[in-house]
Amino acid sequence: MLIEVKDLAAEEMQVFVELNEVQLARFYEPKTGLFIAESDKVAYRALEAGFKPHSYLIEDKKLERARPLFADFPDVPVYVAKHDNITTITGYNLTGGILVAMYREEKPAAAMLIKELARDASAGRLRIAVMEGIVNPANVGAIIRSTAALNTDAVFVTTDCADPLYRRAIRVGMGCVFQIPWTYIPPLAEGGIDILKAYGFAVAAMALTDDALSIRDERLHAHDRLALVFGAEGEGLRPETIAACDYAVKIPMSHGVDSLNVAAASAVAIWELC
Repeated sequence: MLIEVKDLAAEEMQVFVELNEVQLARFYEPKTGLFIAESDKVAYRALEAGFKPHSYLIEDKKLERARPLFADFPDVPVYVAKHDNITTITGYNLTGGILVAMYREEKPAAAMLIKELARDASAGRLRIAVMEGIVNPANVGAIIRSTAALNTDAVFVTTDCADPLYRRAIRVGMGCVFQIPWTYIPPLAEGGIDILKAYGFAVAAMALTDDALSIRDERLHAHDRLALVFGAEGEGLRPETIAACDYAVKIPMSHGVDSLNVAAASAVAIWELC
């Protein structure tokens, strides 16, 4: 359903222009809301994962390229606007001239996702990543991209993290949030650790403590089920979270450098242990 748009102040444009991330997520509260997929590559990955489109906003010059995105959804509105209008929203170089508002899905409980993973796991071996208190959407997106690319089975996100379906998180992660199982879990010191322990996970906190193991320590590799926990930028994991875990783990550094950005550290840790 092609609709030419000349006025970005029109009511149907609010999901693309006026609503912030929180408002989009709560669009149908108490039911799940919406998120925005930017670019055709990200939108394709979301559609392939089963997400349904709410509406499209496409630059007129990108319409032919985008037709496969909406060909199977004839009743979903496709708003077509001029290049200058699209760039006023988030920028041409970021969107590629294509924005898709999509319906969120209900996420399974953490325990339910672990049960599903266990049924599919080869020889019972599982590796998961846990993000706690990471508030920068770019870091959340980058970590999810690393988990998807480097053989992690799933990602668990505490509710004090940035939303993995924020535009920037999706964009930085190149849509990998649609390619790996993920859900929410309570902060580890507030019940999250009990869920992981109940399903046989050894839990390793990435933290610079005096007793931290090297990431190459064989004790880490020996566990069939291992959860790697990554904490907030700058301050890292809370002391009570580290205390609740089985191990503190660090990446050996050189040249006087004490640590890596959490997104870079996650890629190294996942490569080594997953």
